[in-house]
Amino acid sequence: MRNNKNSGNTTFGFSLLTFPLNILIWQLALRYLRGKRSANAVPVLSRISMVAIAVSSGAMIIIFSVFNGLESIVKDMYKAFYPEIRITVARGKFFPMDSAGIQAIKNIKGVENVTTVLEDNVFAINNNQESIISLKGIDNNYFKVNDVLDYLVQGDSTVTVGQPLTDTSKASPGTAIVGRHIMNELGTDVHTLSYITLCYTNPDVINPALNPTSAYQTLTLHPAGVFAIGDEFDSKYVLAPLPLVQRLFSAEKKFSSIEIKADAGAAPEIQKHLQSLLGNNFKVEKRYEQNKTMYMVMGSEKWAIYAILVLVLIIASFNMVGALSMLVLEKQKDIAILKAMGAFPETIRRIFLLEGVLWALTGGLTGLLLGTGIGLLQQRFGFIKLVGSSFAVEAYPVEFHFKDFVLVIITILVVGLLAAWYPSIRATKAVDPSLKSA
Repeated sequence: MRNNKNSGNTTFGFSLLTFPLNILIWQLALRYLRGKRSANAVPVLSRISMVAIAVSSGAMIIIFSVFNGLESIVKDMYKAFYPEIRITVARGKFFPMDSAGIQAIKNIKGVENVTTVLEDNVFAINNNQESIISLKGIDNNYFKVNDVLDYLVQGDSTVTVGQPLTDTSKASPGTAIVGRHIMNELGTDVHTLSYITLCYTNPDVINPALNPTSAYQTLTLHPAGVFAIGDEFDSKYVLAPLPLVQRLFSAEKKFSSIEIKADAGAAPEIQKHLQSLLGNNFKVEKRYEQNKTMYMVMGSEKWAIYAILVLVLIIASFNMVGALSMLVLEKQKDIAILKAMGAFPETIRRIFLLEGVLWALTGGLTGLLLGTGIGLLQQRFGFIKLVGSSFAVEAYPVEFHFKDFVLVIITILVVGLLAAWYPSIRATKAVDPSLKSA
């Protein structure tokens, strides 16, 4: 008789241990999930815990999607002045590079376009208005490597890029493309005959105090175009024909950088090839390395946001711990019956673990749907505006990434399991009071 009883226990217990596909475990967990209409607090607390998780998960996907949109805009903005690959000299400002060396770079497999740039800080003056700006001397291919023209807001791009920047021999006086903030600060205008005078230290003057008038070399430019990207760029850059800037800097046939546009996925190999070709006297940097601090800050910000939201989710799950604990007390008779039928403690534990996961998933998936809906509405209508922003967009951008949804769902599952762990342990030790007194 005893052996038969043990045999029955083993058979029933073994069938229950096929978690999570066991039908009985799922039936009990789903039944407890639906709950019953009663005067006790368990159904109310369970719904409250689901709502708390829904709010947390919805907020998580909304903040992630907005952060992705802002990150994408910032990266696009940086493409205007930071190429895929940039070559600079390891020491000093300028370096010579003959046409044969530039052609050798162009012949590297995967290189799409190459442009030469000469850049340094200059003193800009117009109508007693002064500013220190960064002057870039650019050649014909600059706009094929960088995306500045996507942000041109004033001036005819054909005229602006055509005569002064494509055929620099005809540029007299020179014309330039200027950041909007610099235009406003210096009081110049595209549609009038206004000019910007740029001053640069004359390297041939050893003692400028003896002859102050020759201490600086000057270049006069007419702003023929205006770009608007963001204050970081609009208040810094002026683009002018390379030969004019080389004469101003007394750096004929010299450059401060060589910028490269590469085929998709070819940048890492091109970087290795160029570094071995040019040696340690030059730095060859990809876009990430040119802006390493910015990319690191954006990455750390996203993980910091995730950590804060996980803490909020954990706090929200405390309510679920209490609700599951009360559910264990309410279902003591069911637990006692399962034990009498031969259910193992592990089986009972898994029922309540599954219950916690179902509660978390119900709330989490509901929150994801609501968060996605709000994000799609923001994408379509842009009803939440960026107040006082220098970005090229008016409303908060939204961009969904599949990996964010996966991360949120995994987080919800982990939190649900952790919240259900203690109540599930208590369930294995629970005893029906009526059976205990009997």
